[in-house]
Amino acid sequence: MVRLERLRADHAEALLAFERENREYFARSVPDRGDAYFAEFPTRHRLLLDEQDAGGIHFHVVLDEEGHLIGRVNLVDVEDGSAELGYRVGERAAGRGVATAAVAEVCRLAATVYGLSGLMAETTLDNAGSRAVLERNGFVVVEEITLVGKPGVRYRRALDTSR
Repeated sequence: MVRLERLRADHAEALLAFERENREYFARSVPDRGDAYFAEFPTRHRLLLDEQDAGGIHFHVVLDEEGHLIGRVNLVDVEDGSAELGYRVGERAAGRGVATAAVAEVCRLAATVYGLSGLMAETTLDNAGSRAVLERNGFVVVEEITLVGKPGVRYRRALDTSR
């Protein structure tokens, strides 16, 4: 159904188009990235690839059956065997199981390829879709938080690195 690819330099154009196309959609549930994100995208993309090469982050694009970029799933703040999970799926692909499948795949990669033993994730209480994706993938609530001024929750998932 979906395929993850580790972020590469040649993804830049499609990724920028994806973010522009979905900007208003994403802003309904998460803070907008701001105009500077789009204006400085080429430089930012190169810097993220450098950080990825250093091992501090693992960024992935989510592609559909035809190879169109429909989402992204990222592991950031990689440290001491753990990372923070973040993901977003474009409006056209929402509600079709894409986020659930992409998160499942990045959890597998986190354990087997990146050697991580745990992942953390955060979402607001009013983001039922994101909460469902995390819970379907074995994440459990570990604390209540405030996220961008809203009530939220922090999740954790232990990973099986023995596979």
